[in-house]
Amino acid sequence: MIYKRITLLCGHYGSGKTNIAVNMAYDLKKQNEKVLIADLDIVNPYFRTKDSAGEFEDLGIRLICSEYAGSNVDIPAMPQQIYSITDNKDQMCIIDVGGDDRGALALGRISDAIKQENNYEMIFVINCYRPLTRDAESTIEVMREIEEAGKIKFTAIINNSNLGEETEPSHIIKSLDYANEISQITGLPIICTAVDSKVYDSVKDIIPNAFPLKLQTKIN
Repeated sequence: MIYKRITLLCGHYGSGKTNIAVNMAYDLKKQNEKVLIADLDIVNPYFRTKDSAGEFEDLGIRLICSEYAGSNVDIPAMPQQIYSITDNKDQMCIIDVGGDDRGALALGRISDAIKQENNYEMIFVINCYRPLTRDAESTIEVMREIEEAGKIKFTAIINNSNLGEETEPSHIIKSLDYANEISQITGLPIICTAVDSKVYDSVKDIIPNAFPLKLQTKIN
Protein backbone atom coordinates (compact mmCIF):
# COMPACT_ATOMS: atom_id res chain seq x y z
CA MET A 1 0.00 0.00 0.00
CA ILE A 2 1.17 3.53 -0.78
CA TYR A 3 0.87 5.97 2.13
CA LYS A 4 0.75 9.74 2.48
CA ARG A 5 2.77 11.17 5.37
CA ILE A 6 -0.38 11.30 7.53
CA THR A 7 -3.08 8.65 7.28
CA LEU A 8 -6.24 9.40 9.27
CA LEU A 9 -8.78 6.66 9.98
CA CYS A 10 -12.34 7.49 11.05
CA GLY A 11 -15.52 5.49 11.28
CA HIS A 12 -18.55 4.70 13.38
CA TYR A 13 -18.22 2.65 16.57
CA GLY A 14 -17.42 -0.94 15.67
CA SER A 15 -16.25 -0.13 12.15
CA GLY A 16 -12.87 -1.67 12.97
CA LYS A 17 -10.75 1.43 12.34
CA THR A 18 -8.47 0.78 15.32
CA ASN A 19 -7.59 -2.70 14.08
CA ILE A 20 -6.85 -1.27 10.64
CA ALA A 21 -4.71 1.49 12.17
CA VAL A 22 -2.63 -1.11 14.03
CA ASN A 23 -2.14 -3.22 10.91
CA MET A 24 -1.27 -0.20 8.80
CA ALA A 25 1.38 0.82 11.31
CA TYR A 26 2.95 -2.64 11.02
CA ASP A 27 2.82 -2.44 7.23
CA LEU A 28 4.23 1.08 7.15
CA LYS A 29 7.14 0.13 9.41
CA LYS A 30 8.34 -2.25 6.67
CA GLN A 31 8.73 0.77 4.38
CA ASN A 32 9.89 3.55 6.70
CA GLU A 33 12.23 3.98 9.65
CA LYS A 34 10.21 6.53 11.63
CA VAL A 35 6.58 5.53 12.20
CA LEU A 36 4.14 7.00 14.70
CA ILE A 37 0.66 5.76 15.57
CA ALA A 38 -1.64 8.06 17.52
CA ASP A 39 -4.96 7.25 19.18
CA LEU A 40 -7.07 10.41 19.26
CA ASP A 41 -10.18 8.57 20.45
CA ILE A 42 -11.48 10.38 23.52
CA VAL A 43 -14.51 8.20 24.20
CA ASN A 44 -12.70 5.13 25.58
CA PRO A 45 -13.92 2.39 23.18
CA TYR A 46 -13.48 -1.34 23.71
CA PHE A 47 -10.41 -1.72 21.50
CA ARG A 48 -7.47 0.64 21.91
CA THR A 49 -4.19 1.03 20.08
CA LYS A 50 -2.58 0.84 23.53
CA ASP A 51 -3.48 -2.87 23.62
CA SER A 52 -0.67 -3.35 21.08
CA ALA A 53 1.85 -1.13 22.92
CA GLY A 54 4.26 -4.01 23.54
CA GLU A 55 4.42 -4.92 19.86
CA PHE A 56 4.87 -1.29 18.88
CA GLU A 57 7.80 -0.94 21.26
CA ASP A 58 9.44 -4.11 19.93
CA LEU A 59 9.15 -2.82 16.35
CA GLY A 60 10.26 0.72 17.15
CA ILE A 61 6.86 2.29 16.42
CA ARG A 62 6.10 5.35 18.53
CA LEU A 63 2.67 5.40 20.21
CA ILE A 64 0.73 8.47 21.34
CA CYS A 65 -2.47 7.98 23.34
CA SER A 66 -4.30 9.31 26.35
CA GLU A 67 -2.80 8.36 29.71
CA TYR A 68 -6.26 7.04 30.60
CA ALA A 69 -6.38 4.60 27.67
CA GLY A 70 -7.23 1.08 28.79
CA SER A 71 -8.54 2.28 32.16
CA ASN A 72 -12.04 2.73 33.51
CA VAL A 73 -11.55 6.50 33.59
CA ASP A 74 -13.48 8.25 30.84
CA ILE A 75 -11.84 11.68 30.61
CA PRO A 76 -11.73 13.47 27.25
CA ALA A 77 -8.05 14.41 27.57
CA MET A 78 -5.38 14.24 24.89
CA PRO A 79 -1.61 14.49 25.45
CA GLN A 80 0.36 17.48 24.18
CA GLN A 81 2.37 15.08 22.00
CA ILE A 82 -0.40 15.13 19.40
CA TYR A 83 1.13 18.32 18.02
CA SER A 84 4.25 16.36 17.05
CA ILE A 85 2.09 14.78 14.32
CA THR A 86 2.18 18.03 12.39
CA ASP A 87 5.39 19.55 13.79
CA ASN A 88 7.74 16.62 13.03
CA LYS A 89 7.53 16.08 9.30
CA ASP A 90 10.28 13.46 9.12
CA GLN A 91 7.95 10.73 10.44
CA MET A 92 5.09 8.78 8.88
CA CYS A 93 1.89 8.87 10.93
CA ILE A 94 -1.15 6.62 11.29
CA ILE A 95 -3.95 8.32 13.22
CA ASP A 96 -6.87 6.48 14.82
CA VAL A 97 -9.20 9.46 15.03
CA GLY A 98 -12.13 7.94 16.88
CA GLY A 99 -15.66 6.76 16.47
CA ASP A 100 -18.50 9.02 15.33
CA ASP A 101 -18.50 12.83 15.40
CA ARG A 102 -17.69 13.08 19.11
CA GLY A 103 -14.54 11.05 18.65
CA ALA A 104 -13.46 13.30 15.77
CA LEU A 105 -13.44 16.44 17.92
CA ALA A 106 -9.81 15.92 18.97
CA LEU A 107 -8.79 16.02 15.33
CA GLY A 108 -10.04 19.60 15.11
CA ARG A 109 -7.05 20.75 17.18
CA ILE A 110 -4.58 19.88 14.42
CA SER A 111 -6.77 19.80 11.32
CA ASP A 112 -5.66 23.21 10.02
CA ALA A 113 -1.99 22.21 10.15
CA ILE A 114 -2.73 18.90 8.44
CA LYS A 115 -4.60 20.62 5.62
CA GLN A 116 -1.88 23.22 5.25
CA GLU A 117 0.81 20.55 4.77
CA ASN A 118 -1.53 18.74 2.35
CA ASN A 119 0.19 15.36 2.56
CA TYR A 120 -2.57 13.28 4.11
CA GLU A 121 -5.28 10.71 3.42
CA MET A 122 -8.53 10.98 5.37
CA ILE A 123 -10.07 7.51 5.21
CA PHE A 124 -13.65 6.60 6.10
CA VAL A 125 -13.83 3.03 7.46
CA ILE A 126 -17.20 1.42 6.77
CA ASN A 127 -18.89 -1.73 8.03
CA CYS A 128 -22.38 -2.63 6.79
CA TYR A 129 -22.83 -5.14 9.60
CA ARG A 130 -22.99 -2.47 12.32
CA PRO A 131 -26.51 -1.40 13.45
CA LEU A 132 -26.28 2.30 12.50
CA THR A 133 -24.47 1.89 9.17
CA ARG A 134 -26.38 -0.92 7.46
CA ASP A 135 -27.08 1.03 4.26
CA ALA A 136 -25.42 3.72 2.18
CA GLU A 137 -27.74 6.53 3.29
CA SER A 138 -27.18 6.06 7.03
CA THR A 139 -23.46 5.50 6.53
CA ILE A 140 -23.03 8.73 4.57
CA GLU A 141 -24.95 10.60 7.27
CA VAL A 142 -22.37 9.41 9.81
CA MET A 143 -19.61 10.39 7.39
CA ARG A 144 -20.84 13.98 7.12
CA GLU A 145 -21.12 14.29 10.92
CA ILE A 146 -17.51 13.19 11.32
CA GLU A 147 -16.32 15.62 8.65
CA GLU A 148 -18.03 18.51 10.40
CA ALA A 149 -16.56 17.61 13.79
CA GLY A 150 -13.05 16.87 12.52
CA LYS A 151 -12.96 19.83 10.10
CA ILE A 152 -11.43 17.70 7.31
CA LYS A 153 -13.17 16.16 4.32
CA PHE A 154 -12.74 12.46 3.60
CA THR A 155 -10.55 11.54 0.64
CA ALA A 156 -11.03 7.76 0.47
CA ILE A 157 -12.89 4.70 1.81
CA ILE A 158 -11.85 1.38 3.31
CA ASN A 159 -14.50 -1.33 3.29
CA ASN A 160 -14.12 -3.26 6.54
CA SER A 161 -17.50 -4.98 6.61
CA ASN A 162 -17.20 -7.96 8.93
CA LEU A 163 -18.81 -9.93 11.74
CA GLY A 164 -15.66 -10.42 13.78
CA GLU A 165 -14.67 -14.02 14.35
CA GLU A 166 -17.89 -15.16 12.62
CA THR A 167 -16.97 -13.55 9.30
CA GLU A 168 -17.25 -15.83 6.29
CA PRO A 169 -15.90 -15.02 2.80
CA SER A 170 -19.52 -14.63 1.64
CA HIS A 171 -20.09 -11.80 4.15
CA ILE A 172 -17.23 -9.82 2.67
CA ILE A 173 -18.27 -10.46 -0.92
CA LYS A 174 -21.87 -9.40 -0.17
CA SER A 175 -20.61 -6.09 1.22
CA LEU A 176 -18.98 -5.00 -2.04
CA ASP A 177 -22.22 -3.58 -3.51
CA TYR A 178 -22.73 -1.52 -0.34
CA ALA A 179 -19.19 -0.13 -0.52
CA ASN A 180 -19.47 0.61 -4.24
CA GLU A 181 -22.74 2.48 -3.71
CA ILE A 182 -21.13 4.72 -1.09
CA SER A 183 -18.17 5.28 -3.40
CA GLN A 184 -20.43 6.25 -6.31
CA ILE A 185 -22.54 8.65 -4.24
CA THR A 186 -19.61 10.39 -2.55
CA GLY A 187 -17.10 10.18 -5.41
CA LEU A 188 -14.51 8.74 -3.01
CA PRO A 189 -12.28 5.85 -4.13
CA ILE A 190 -12.22 2.53 -2.25
CA ILE A 191 -8.57 2.09 -1.28
CA CYS A 192 -9.01 -1.51 -0.17
CA THR A 193 -11.28 -4.06 1.41
CA ALA A 194 -9.89 -5.20 4.75
CA VAL A 195 -10.03 -8.95 5.30
CA ASP A 196 -9.20 -11.15 8.28
CA SER A 197 -5.95 -12.94 7.41
CA LYS A 198 -7.70 -16.25 8.18
CA VAL A 199 -9.98 -15.86 5.16
CA TYR A 200 -7.68 -13.76 2.99
CA ASP A 201 -6.61 -16.63 0.74
CA SER A 202 -10.27 -17.43 0.02
CA VAL A 203 -11.07 -13.96 -1.33
CA LYS A 204 -7.81 -12.39 -2.55
CA ASP A 205 -8.50 -13.37 -6.17
CA ILE A 206 -12.13 -12.22 -6.00
CA ILE A 207 -11.94 -8.91 -4.14
CA PRO A 208 -9.92 -6.04 -5.63
CA ASN A 209 -7.19 -4.66 -3.35
CA ALA A 210 -7.87 -7.00 -0.43
CA PHE A 211 -5.81 -5.99 2.63
CA PRO A 212 -5.10 -8.83 5.12
CA LEU A 213 -5.59 -8.02 8.80
CA LYS A 214 -4.15 -9.61 11.89
CA LEU A 215 -7.03 -9.17 14.33
CA GLN A 216 -6.23 -7.28 17.51
CA THR A 217 -7.33 -8.95 20.74
CA LYS A 218 -8.33 -7.14 23.91
CA ILE A 219 -5.81 -7.22 26.76
CA ASN A 220 -7.49 -6.80 30.12
